[in-house]
Amino acid sequence: MEIIKEILNYEILSYGDYSIKVNKLVVILLIILATYFVLWLIKKTLYAKKFSKVDTGTTYAIYQIIRYIIWIIAIGIILESIGVKVTLLLAGSAALLVGVGLGLQQTFNDIISGIILLSERSIKINDVLEIDGDIVKIQSIGLRTSKALNRDDISIIIPNSLITISKVVNWSHQSKKTRFRIEVGVAYGSNVDLVMKILEESVKEYPDIVGKDLVEARLVNFGSSSLDFHVLFFSKNIFRIPKVKSDIRRIICQKFAENNIIIAFPQLDVHLNSDLIPKKKQ
Repeated sequence: MEIIKEILNYEILSYGDYSIKVNKLVVILLIILATYFVLWLIKKTLYAKKFSKVDTGTTYAIYQIIRYIIWIIAIGIILESIGVKVTLLLAGSAALLVGVGLGLQQTFNDIISGIILLSERSIKINDVLEIDGDIVKIQSIGLRTSKALNRDDISIIIPNSLITISKVVNWSHQSKKTRFRIEVGVAYGSNVDLVMKILEESVKEYPDIVGKDLVEARLVNFGSSSLDFHVLFFSKNIFRIPKVKSDIRRIICQKFAENNIIIAFPQLDVHLNSDLIPKKKQ
């Protein structure tokens, strides 16, 4: 027992009246382990089956906020345990914090934005966003940055302030399904009813469609070189919708070819006035 006391009271570092002993390091280690254990219990509780009605994004946001608060408390307890008075430290470094704050203004802006995103929950994990013309799926929301994946499977690190101050389209915020359209123009003289029937049948044949009774084809315009149609449909595959549209277009092309329907292309008629053309001198 005496040996243990001697080990715990062994002085590792000293500076003036201040010293760090082994027992303080043991306390720090115990606080860190306790913090990890508490966070593990909280995470396990939040993701338990009885909370299955809460979506993953909301659960993640709640856990992140709790995690940051617990770590702040843990760091404060660690500083107090080694003899550092947190209140005096904050008061004494107020001027320094002002200077650091001015230099790291953008960083603090990102952190505040991260807190807003996690607490407001307008953006959640697995949401599909359109930011600066790029479609991305949110993978994680951190305190300063968020991680997303674009349609080329490239990871993108997004500053949180960019999400909060920019115009962001959240494709999956209101519903898990979204309405899309495919546009096509056919040659004048085509059978309009047949074209609309083929468009609707082509979409309904594709398996990744929600609410096949909601598929609707429309004649939207008399173009300069074509009769312009579009077909509307719902899909849950929001993030990979270009692939869905490509597959449906292939079906449409095949059915148009089988029914001798021509997809229009721009055409111009040029008329020459022979009276205005200079004649060569004999």
